[in-house]
Amino acid sequence: MKYLILVSHGQFAEGVKTSLEMFAGDAIEQCFALCLHNGDSAEDFSNKVKDFLQKKEFKKKDEFVIIADIIGGSPLTTFLNVFSEHSYFANTVVIGGMNFPMALTALVSLDTMPKEELIKSALSEGEKAIKQYEIPQSSFDDEDDI
Repeated sequence: MKYLILVSHGQFAEGVKTSLEMFAGDAIEQCFALCLHNGDSAEDFSNKVKDFLQKKEFKKKDEFVIIADIIGGSPLTTFLNVFSEHSYFANTVVIGGMNFPMALTALVSLDTMPKEELIKSALSEGEKAIKQYEIPQSSFDDEDDI
């Protein structure tokens, strides 16, 4: 089985997962969000990750795509330290810079693409989503209508 695990500071990963529920159908059952909330210590978060892994009882052959808000941030490094204790690294890939299109692409592709192709696709979609929105000039010409 393949899983998507979202890891972040604050409630970001939980918010992304909530939004994914609107698009992903049954695939959402393969998605989990773990957040280091404001005021929690790294030890608190480590215990949260340990509890999560004990409850889920993943198998050694399961595959994981981890998407984090920041590579090198304490939520991801803490998560990976605990994750490595359970020997899941051999079947794991990690991406940083989480955004919604990246997470959606990864989730809907879990069962249809090999890990390497899935990562390329998720990164590509994440990059394509980052752009400035140009407000049409005509929007400024209609000020009397406001």
